Amino acid sequence: MTTTEPNRPPAPVSRRSFLSRSAVAGLGVALVGSVDQIFGATPASAAPGGQPGRPVGYGELVPDPRGLLSLPPGFSYTVVSHAGETRLESGEFSPSDPDGTAAFARPRGQGAVLVQNHEINGTEPFPVPALAGFTYDANAGGGTTTLEVDQHGNRIGEYVSLAGTQTNCAGGRTPWNTWLTCEETEDLKGKAGSRGALLQDHGYVFEVDPHDRNANRDPQPIKALGRFAHEAVVVNPDTFELYLTEDASNPNGLLYRYTPPASARPLGKGSLKRLGPTDGTLEAMRATTGTGTHVPDLSVARLGDVYRLEWVAVPDRDARTLSTRKQAYAQPITRSRKLEGMWWGDGGAYVVASFARTSDGSAAQHDGQVWFLDPVAQTITLQLLFAYTPGDQDSDPDGPDNITVSPYGGIILAEDGEGAQHLLGANSDGKTFFLARNEVSESEFAGPTFAPDRKVLFAAIQEDGYTFAIQGPFTRQH
Repeated sequence: MTTTEPNRPPAPVSRRSFLSRSAVAGLGVALVGSVDQIFGATPASAAPGGQPGRPVGYGELVPDPRGLLSLPPGFSYTVVSHAGETRLESGEFSPSDPDGTAAFARPRGQGAVLVQNHEINGTEPFPVPALAGFTYDANAGGGTTTLEVDQHGNRIGEYVSLAGTQTNCAGGRTPWNTWLTCEETEDLKGKAGSRGALLQDHGYVFEVDPHDRNANRDPQPIKALGRFAHEAVVVNPDTFELYLTEDASNPNGLLYRYTPPASARPLGKGSLKRLGPTDGTLEAMRATTGTGTHVPDLSVARLGDVYRLEWVAVPDRDARTLSTRKQAYAQPITRSRKLEGMWWGDGGAYVVASFARTSDGSAAQHDGQVWFLDPVAQTITLQLLFAYTPGDQDSDPDGPDNITVSPYGGIILAEDGEGAQHLLGANSDGKTFFLARNEVSESEFAGPTFAPDRKVLFAAIQEDGYTFAIQGPFTRQH
């Protein structure tokens, strides 16, 4: 996805113009400066965001005779894991609720190593087994598993790499090739967990090594990154600053920046685990317009709006008495409903806001936003907007969640909305297309990520517990 020069923000597209054009075209997604690129009226459209003679995407989705995953012509899938069916090397079933995932190179041949979150927080049927040596809290059922696949996405094995955490939702990969898994919770010791009262406090980030099992022993939270309802995290490979989203409400969540101390940089394997609980600085984002006016709520943004960023230090990052988003400093701050996935690419961070409703305290309504945070210019730009379309839940996407930057240009989004659920593509020109459709249920997609060789796209259907390896004629999307 292209970004604009930080000192020359695009002229915002008026909401009236965008909505009136959408009303004719079927409503949906548009990119900055490109209101013609609207999501199509039918889920099988081969080129919903394209123009006549210029198809976008890979063609009309073909219904799957197995009733699992519809894909374009020439594409196929393999089931890598299925909760309650495939088994871990320790003998238990693959855990429930797969979510955020990253793929790493397989050190002993072609293929990939996946580290996958499991967003388990209560009575899910297949918790992550509490294996000795790899468990933070024996009464919590979340965590991560590590899956090994060959170059075609065929399953080789799966094992527990972190257990005893709670509500592992998204996260992010690091430049030093590890996975940061995020707990989307603020549960404290004593609250009910999957196996009884929690034995530890939760709401932290943990680091998982995809290749070195011993590095994952005795898991400890990275308390320097704060205790809140973490969703996702990215690492700036140049400065080693981390950006983190918060998926919370009452009030809505914040976007954070963590700056490690100079003594800890450059960060690498083991660096985050060695940080003390108050090392470095955790700050929350405060957005302003070009004239310096504070923007309290991202939901009001129009397509193409550019906000400048300020950062305000969080006084009590471990939130012992009051959540980080509720502390006094956070009153003149910028909030967003449903801050979700993040992925580093194009020199910055892509940030997703899943939806906003006035009924949940938001100032305006939308069905999803994708922002681009430029860490050099210190700006955030609304790149992609899902118009609020309450009358169409199947053919018009809503609720973007996990995100990955595609090696073929643009981004891939996992839909977590109402009605039919899809993997969505948006190319670098903002033209949009459906890449896959969930035929099992209306459960969300999760964890899209490409193999290192770019030939396989992995994605999961959360509530049904499937993880797929998708292959096909991927090409650069212009």
